[in-house]
Amino acid sequence: MNFIIPFIILITVVVFIHEYGHYYFARKYKVGVTDFSIGFGKEIFGFNDKNGTRWKFCLVPLGGYVKFFGDRNVFSQAEQAKILKKYNKEDQEKLFITKPLYQRALIVFGGPLANFLLAILIFSSIYMFVGKDFTQPKIDEITVNSPAEKAGLKKNDIIIAIDDNKVLSIREVSTFINTNSSESIDITVLRNNREITFKTETKLVETEDAFGNSIKKKIIGISIKPATDEINQKKLGPVSAIYYSIQEVWFVCKTTLSYVGSMLSGKADTSQLGGPIKIAKISGQVAEFGFLAFVTTIAYISISLGLINLFPIPLLDGGHLMFFLFEKILGRPLSQKTQEGFFRIGLFLLVSLMLFTTFNDINTW
Repeated sequence: MNFIIPFIILITVVVFIHEYGHYYFARKYKVGVTDFSIGFGKEIFGFNDKNGTRWKFCLVPLGGYVKFFGDRNVFSQAEQAKILKKYNKEDQEKLFITKPLYQRALIVFGGPLANFLLAILIFSSIYMFVGKDFTQPKIDEITVNSPAEKAGLKKNDIIIAIDDNKVLSIREVSTFINTNSSESIDITVLRNNREITFKTETKLVETEDAFGNSIKKKIIGISIKPATDEINQKKLGPVSAIYYSIQEVWFVCKTTLSYVGSMLSGKADTSQLGGPIKIAKISGQVAEFGFLAFVTTIAYISISLGLINLFPIPLLDGGHLMFFLFEKILGRPLSQKTQEGFFRIGLFLLVSLMLFTTFNDINTW
């Protein structure tokens, strides 16, 4: 129960925001919405609003959907002429398929956009009311015969950049090392007022995270401490908070795409890839650390949901956008038969990924 309740709250928030993004643009462009569902399967409770939309919470809280008036799915514009005959002129104006291409694209993109905006809102609020860490990291100790020692790093070097990432906080050192997809990193330090860059190998070790979970972590063999022996946490103004929040969203997206690229090329460690079971476990563990840690996790999960939904896989928002791109290039939608073929491929990929992540979850539980 310690895992289930935080997990349901987390999933409900990120899914609701995602689906509301679709709903907002659908209503903006006067597309009829018949259902707004959190979860799948049997309805537990719900209500109808004045616009005729059924808002409901269903038994299996592992996703959600917004159902448009008259549409089986957003691919149905390929049968537009056939479908239009079933509706009078007033109802035709509420159909998704009758809207211009850019409006359909915005309705579909609205879900991932809402997820990114939620993350920006959460990060901005934290930076404004709690503060952002700007503690400069300094190397305190170097392990003998470690990659760092072999590369030439020394005690009291102040770390200012790792690869193309400027290091603003002591907390970012481990993050930048572990999100690097190659076997080596460029680490730039300040030594005697001179900037020097060293290329160092990374070493993968088995360790535990803050919750006691077994993880694989990249290290270079250093321990760090604040350069001034003090933690420097600053509360930011709205503009600065939004700026750094956008940077954080971009960093998460960039590193995720880099990881996916490494995974497809067979270079990434896929043992850490998790699914619903792992998210449930982590959400429960994080909730024990307090509200701030929990909402921060919501922000990161929201980014992941938004980005994954943009992958060009049928069944996902990115798959719909891919079909819209074909429609723009060809001047007409792909045939229903072609779209259904892509649909089957997408279903196979998603089911395979779900089974793989579930297998990983069970093995690491």
